[in-house]
Amino acid sequence: MRIGVINEENESRVAIGPDVAKQFIAANNELLIQSGAGEGAQFSDSVYTDAGAQVLTSREEVLKQAELVVTYQPLDASLWKHLQEQAVMVSMFQTYVDDTIQQQLAKESFTVFSLDMIPRTTLAQAMDVLSSMGSIAGYRAIFEAANHLPRYFPMLSTAAGTVAPAKVLVLGAGVAGLQAIATAKRLGAIVEAFDTRGAAKEEVESLGARFVEVEGAIDDKDAGGYAVDQSAEYKKKQQQMIRDKAAIADVVITTAQVRGPKAPLLIPKETVERMRPGSVIVDLAASTGGNCELTKSDELVKYKGVTIVGNSNLAAKVPLNASQMFGKNVFNFLKPMLKEGVFEPDWENIIVSESCIVKPDMATA
Repeated sequence: MRIGVINEENESRVAIGPDVAKQFIAANNELLIQSGAGEGAQFSDSVYTDAGAQVLTSREEVLKQAELVVTYQPLDASLWKHLQEQAVMVSMFQTYVDDTIQQQLAKESFTVFSLDMIPRTTLAQAMDVLSSMGSIAGYRAIFEAANHLPRYFPMLSTAAGTVAPAKVLVLGAGVAGLQAIATAKRLGAIVEAFDTRGAAKEEVESLGARFVEVEGAIDDKDAGGYAVDQSAEYKKKQQQMIRDKAAIADVVITTAQVRGPKAPLLIPKETVERMRPGSVIVDLAASTGGNCELTKSDELVKYKGVTIVGNSNLAAKVPLNASQMFGKNVFNFLKPMLKEGVFEPDWENIIVSESCIVKPDMATA
């Protein structure tokens, strides 16, 4: 199987790094990579050629020759004309946010897998790109906050007096939230965390943080790691708790996502107005509307002394490790489908069937 990797626009990561390239090649596949695709992650073309990959000059060359193409962002429709008729595409299409791309693809003859649709189960953990990227985003969120915070994270005793530790509030204790908690604790902050899922309490406390509970949550264990929409009564109690905790926090990290609808509003404008000048909010749900009312996706907002960082793509700021982890997830996902270099997916496998959003027998005239 000829696997293609391109140099994606506005993306520092590369879908397959040189170490994973070796694994694909060892499994009787060819890897075609566009020149410069790995530069943002500090992987030179020569590292890929040493791994056995073929480096091609242009994006079009890669797409024309590849039988399977792996990308972070969905391949723009203007580039589909360069693909082979029965090409396989692997990316993160987020069809639960916008299903129009699925409708467009259904008119073509491609087989398309959306990595964000892989079931978030124990069996699929090694393929879970959302968890891999979420973990990096949670880590990076703390450093984004520290960069804007006008004070130390740890407690320090100096000749000039004692500096109190920063107070961090993490809203959402999924993969990103737990990594944010762990990183903030390593930096010496006092950390509190909230999640609607009671099962998160043990994990939060194991990291040394205090778990903040609000009674009456709907705890849906089948939500695949996403937040669940709650009752009006619960939301009212939740808002009060967050309002009180945010008012004394130096940093608030928000990570709550609901698959499909807009991200839940956790921090309204009134709560921001109660926060102390110099406080920082890092909103990882910015791309789906944000958990903070004042969040603007991919923008830095300053409101009455509070800094609001809206960035759902913080994993791209750690491109080397993000590329390594993403590529390994992709390899684990594709390995069972690539038998001696031949694409043979098992459609009875729930991981394969649920992640495939389009295949040729779905095509319409």
